[in-house]
Amino acid sequence: MAFQKPSHTFTKIHLKALHTNNIKILFTLSFTVFINMLGLAQELPTKGKTIPKSEPIIQTTRDTTLVIGDSLINPATNVKEQDSTLKDSIAPKKVFLENNVVYHAKDYTTFDRKAHKMYLYNDAKIDYGDMNITAGNIVIDYTKNTVYAKGITDSIEGYTQKPVFTQGNNKVEPDSIVFNTKTKKALIYNSQTAQGEGTVIAKETKKENDSVYFIKDAKYTTSKNLDDPEYYFKLRKAKVVPGKKIVTGLTNLFIYDVPTPVGLPFGFFPQSEKHTSGVLIPSFGEQNDRGYFLQNGGYYFAINDYVDLSVLGDYYTNGSYGLRTQSTYRKRYKFTGNVGLRYESLITSERGFPDYSKSTIYNIQWSHSQDAKASPNSRFSASVNLGSSTYYRNSLNQINTGAFLNNTLSSSVSYSKTFMGEPQVNLSVTATHSQNTNTQQINMTLPTLQASVSRIYPFAPKNGSKKGIIQNINFQYNLRAENRIQTTDSLFFTSAMFDDAKTGMSHSIPLTTNFKLFKHFSVSASTNYQEVWTLKTIKKYYDEVSRQFVTENVNGFDAFRTYNFSTSIGTTLYGMFNFEKEGKDRKIKAIRHVMRPSISYNINPAFDKYYDGVEIITADGQTQEDINRQYGTYTRFEQGAFGTPSQSFSSNIGLSLSNNIEAKVRDKDSTATEPKKIKLLNNLNFSTSYNLAGDSLKLSPVRMNGGTTLFKNKLNINFAATLDPYALDSQNNRIDKLNIKNGGSLFRLTGANLNASWSFSSKKSGANDRNKAGIEQNVRNGGRADDLLGVSEDFTRRNLEGDDEKEKSENDSQLYNYKVPWSIRVAYAVNYSNSRRQNEISSHSIMFSGDIQLSDKWSVGGSSGYDLKNAGFTFTQLRFERDLLSWRMNFSWVPFSSRSSWNFFIGIKSSMLKDLKYEKRKQPDIQL
Repeated sequence: MAFQKPSHTFTKIHLKALHTNNIKILFTLSFTVFINMLGLAQELPTKGKTIPKSEPIIQTTRDTTLVIGDSLINPATNVKEQDSTLKDSIAPKKVFLENNVVYHAKDYTTFDRKAHKMYLYNDAKIDYGDMNITAGNIVIDYTKNTVYAKGITDSIEGYTQKPVFTQGNNKVEPDSIVFNTKTKKALIYNSQTAQGEGTVIAKETKKENDSVYFIKDAKYTTSKNLDDPEYYFKLRKAKVVPGKKIVTGLTNLFIYDVPTPVGLPFGFFPQSEKHTSGVLIPSFGEQNDRGYFLQNGGYYFAINDYVDLSVLGDYYTNGSYGLRTQSTYRKRYKFTGNVGLRYESLITSERGFPDYSKSTIYNIQWSHSQDAKASPNSRFSASVNLGSSTYYRNSLNQINTGAFLNNTLSSSVSYSKTFMGEPQVNLSVTATHSQNTNTQQINMTLPTLQASVSRIYPFAPKNGSKKGIIQNINFQYNLRAENRIQTTDSLFFTSAMFDDAKTGMSHSIPLTTNFKLFKHFSVSASTNYQEVWTLKTIKKYYDEVSRQFVTENVNGFDAFRTYNFSTSIGTTLYGMFNFEKEGKDRKIKAIRHVMRPSISYNINPAFDKYYDGVEIITADGQTQEDINRQYGTYTRFEQGAFGTPSQSFSSNIGLSLSNNIEAKVRDKDSTATEPKKIKLLNNLNFSTSYNLAGDSLKLSPVRMNGGTTLFKNKLNINFAATLDPYALDSQNNRIDKLNIKNGGSLFRLTGANLNASWSFSSKKSGANDRNKAGIEQNVRNGGRADDLLGVSEDFTRRNLEGDDEKEKSENDSQLYNYKVPWSIRVAYAVNYSNSRRQNEISSHSIMFSGDIQLSDKWSVGGSSGYDLKNAGFTFTQLRFERDLLSWRMNFSWVPFSSRSSWNFFIGIKSSMLKDLKYEKRKQPDIQL
C-alpha cells in the first residue's frame, strides 16, 4: 500500500491568498465559457481498442432451393467482425491507494509540501482497510511510504496516548511504531501483544507480514500485571505466528525478574484459538509399596467443536497401572453430557511374598441431560455410576477422595415420550441399577416399561366445571413391565446374571371420584383393579428321600388378578391466636394454626384361590387340610416381579393429622406496611390405623414426624418417632395387650431420630465456591452434595478451570482482611432404638466443614466429624490454598484413617501452561 501525493489528487484545490485583477478575471471566464460552447475536438479511442482498417464486409445469404427473385425481398445484412486485439493481455497498473484513507486528529492536521509529510497531533487516528492506528502523534511520509506513530510526552502525566496498531484480529500496543504502507512491514518498539491466554512483551519487534513477527528480548506471561509481571518466560529471539504458535530459541523462567534453572534450549507455545489436540504431561512421585510412578499422563483429543476426549494413564514400577478416559460433549439447545471410564490394576508387595496380591477395579460414569428446547414431547436422560464395589476405597485416583465412604452406587437411563391428544398417552422406558458396596449386592431393571393413559371423565359436561359424584367419576390405565435382575460383583457382566431374572407385567385401572360433603368436607372414593402377568412360577413339594422341601421353577405364562376399595374424608381447620392490643405494638402479632385431619377406610379381599398346599408324596392317611395345617401354604407367584396376592382379608381404618403453625411478627423494616410471616413449624404429622378384620394387634403404632427451619432458614431440623400402644412380654416380643394395661404408659417409644443441618457464613463469603468442582464430582460419584466428607484432591483438574476474577474495592488489602470471609456447615444426627427394650442410642454423630479466607490470597478449609457414641473423629480433611496471581498453590492433608495422605500442588492457572507445575503427594497404603 502507498499513500498518494496531493499533487496527484485532482479533486482537491489548495487556495492561497493572491493579489487579483477583477477585469482580467471576468474576461478570462467569458472566454472560457465561449470556447466550451463552440469548440469541438476529436475523441481519442479507448486504450486497448484499434480503429478498423476497412469498411464492414457485406454478406448476402441465398437459399439455393428457391427461385431468384427481387433482392428487396431478402435484403442483405451488415456483419461486423470482432477485433482480436480488443482485450489487452497486459494487466492495468494498480492505483496508489486500494482503499479509502480516513484520518483524524483532535488538535491539528498539517501537510508539509516541501517534505511531503503529513502531521496529525492529539488523538490521531488513521483507518486504511483492515489497518487502524491510533496514537498521540502520527507522521505520514509520502516519499518513503511510511507511517510513524508515537505517544505524547507530558510534563505532568508523562508518556501518554501510546500507539495502538490493529490489523485484522491482531492488536499491538507499543511505545512507537514505524509502518511501511507499501511493503506492509513494520518496526515496533516496546510492544505488548495478546497471544492466546498470554501476552508477549517485546523491546523490538519486526513485522514481516500479516502472519509473521520476529521479536527480540521479549517476555511471555499470562500475568494480569503487565507492568510488573510476577513471572515470565524470557524469549531472546522468537518467531510469532499470531493465532497459531510462538517458536523461540533459548528460553527460561523468571520469577519477579529472578532467573530460574527451569528452561529449554528451544520452546514452542501453541496459540490456537480453537481446541487443539496435544500431549498431557504426567506428574511423577513415589509410593511406599508400589515404587516410583507417573500419573495423569496421556493425550487430549479435540475431536470437534462438540466433543473432546482425554486419555490418561498411570504406571507404577511394581507393575500396577491405571487407565482413564473422559469425554465431554455439548450441543447448544440440544443436549450436554460427559462419559468417563476408569480401570486400575493394583499390585501389592512383590510376587513370592506372602502379602502379595493383585486385583482389578473399574468404574463407569455417564451423565446426559437434554435441553428442554430440544423436544417438547420427548426427553432422554442418563445418570450412570457403576463398577467395582471396592473402587472408591481402593482407587489411587485423588479425584475419589470425597467418595470413598459411599455405600451405594446407583444409575438410571430413561427415555420418555408424550403423545398429545385426548386422552393423552405417556410412555417411558427406564433402566436402573442399585449397588451396595458393602454386601456387593446388585439390583437392576433391564428395562422398566411404563405407559399410562390420562384420566378420562366419561360423565363430565362438555362445558363448565364438574360437580357431584357422577360428573367427577374418572378412570385411567397404567401399565408397568419389568425385567428384574439380582446379582453380585463376581457375576456382573456375565451370562449367569440373567439366570434368575424376574419378568412380569402389571396392568391397573383405578376408578375414582370426589365430591364435597356439607360444604366443608372433601370426600374421595376409589377402587383399583390390578392384573399381573408373569412368565415363571414355582412349585413346592416334600421329598421323602432327601427329607426336605424342593422348589421347582415352572416356565410358562400365568396371571393373577386383585382388586380393592378405599375412601377418605378430610377437612381443614384454622385457628388464630391474636396478641395485638390497642395502643401496643407487640413484636408477635398473631399465631395461626392449620390442622388437616382425615379418616380413610380400606378393604383388601383375600385371594385364597391363588394359594396351594405343599404336595406330600406319601401322606400316610393325612388329608390335604392336615398337611396344609402342618406345613403351611404357598402361592406359585412368590418369586414374581410384582409381589403376591393377599391371602388374608383386611379392613383398615386410617387416621392422620397434619399441622402447620405460622406467626405474624413486626417487620424490622420500618417502611413495611404489613407484618412479616414466619414459619414456626413447617409440619407436624401423626398417623395410625386400626385393622377391623385382625385377630390380634389390631392397632398400628403411631408414627410422628415433623420439621422446621430457624434463623432465616439457615438451620433445618427434622425429627420422627414411633409410638407403640402394645406391651412386650418377658422375651421382649409384642403381645396383644395395651401397654397402659400392663402397668406402663399410654405409648411406648420404640424409635426416634433427629437430623439438623446448619449452614451460615459471613455476608462477603464466597469461600465455598472454590469447592464447587469437587462437590460436583462427589455427586457424580454417588456421594453427598456438600463437602462434609471432603472434596476431590485433583488439583490439576481444578487448575484447568481457571480462576474467576473477583470484584475488589480500592480499600481491599492483599495482606489482611479486617472482615474475614468465612462459611461453616454443620450436620447433626442421632438415632434412638427401643423396640425390644434395648434403650440405646444406636448412632450419634456430628459432621462439620468450613472455609476461612484469611486474606485476599490465603484461604483455609477443612472437613471433619466426631462420633459421639464411639468417641472418635471421623474422616478428616484439611485444605490450604494460596492464590499466587497467575499461579495457584494447594495443599490437602488427611491426617489419619486408613486413607491417610497428603498432596501438594503448585502450577500456573493458564490451561496452555498447565504442564508447568510441581506436585508431590503421599498416597495412602491401600489395604486390599
